[in-house]
Amino acid sequence: MPLDLNSDLGEGFGAWTMGDDAAMLDIVTSANIACGFHAGDPVIMRRMCALAVEKGVRIGAHVGYRDRAGFGRRAIVMDPSELRDETLYQIGALDAFARAAGDRVRYVKPHGALYHSAGRDRRYADAVIAALAEYDPRLALLGPAGSRLEDAAVARGVRFVGEGFADRGYTPAGALAPRGTPGAVLHANEAVAQAVSIALTGGVRAVEGGEVKVMAQSICVHGDTPSAVEMARRIRVSLVDAGVPIESFA
Repeated sequence: MPLDLNSDLGEGFGAWTMGDDAAMLDIVTSANIACGFHAGDPVIMRRMCALAVEKGVRIGAHVGYRDRAGFGRRAIVMDPSELRDETLYQIGALDAFARAAGDRVRYVKPHGALYHSAGRDRRYADAVIAALAEYDPRLALLGPAGSRLEDAAVARGVRFVGEGFADRGYTPAGALAPRGTPGAVLHANEAVAQAVSIALTGGVRAVEGGEVKVMAQSICVHGDTPSAVEMARRIRVSLVDAGVPIESFA
């Protein structure tokens, strides 16, 4: 079964950049592009969409809380209707640049704290899915399998794509280990091994021991991880060597 490789890209702002986005686009098959709320700006969004189209990489809207100072990693209590509208706003903004580049947004992936909040809270999950469905019901939702996001997508008839993480540790409950805790961010050798394990066995070893199921059609390599480009390149080569076809789900 084919497997998608995705990365969070376009997460700079103004003169400030994060990661080597152009190099990552030579490796991944799907690009989660920041939409200006947790990171990104119109110039970066246009450039990233143009590069993605040029390299044949599918474009996804990486929507998040309006929190540049916290890089979208701080949970924000919101009325679900406000979250719906802010999500719709972000999808539309990125889609304008995607269409100017000759393609369109193909899927949506929540970022950071929103990814976790919507994964646990059905009200927030429904808000994200409502925005997606209102904008374009053809869009897919990329997120954690077995979460409230999957439940909300299925209930609304939205295509759901399960995601696994190569470079992040998992808790015994199957959630991502909180950043800053031991084992939360994996080094290259560990990330390569975990990606292959997800692809071949549908599971990983939790940071505290024991096996955890991770059912994924797409594997993420964070663009802000140290040596992210080399890590992503090694992951792709290792997956191909293991007989796993690499192609976008979108």
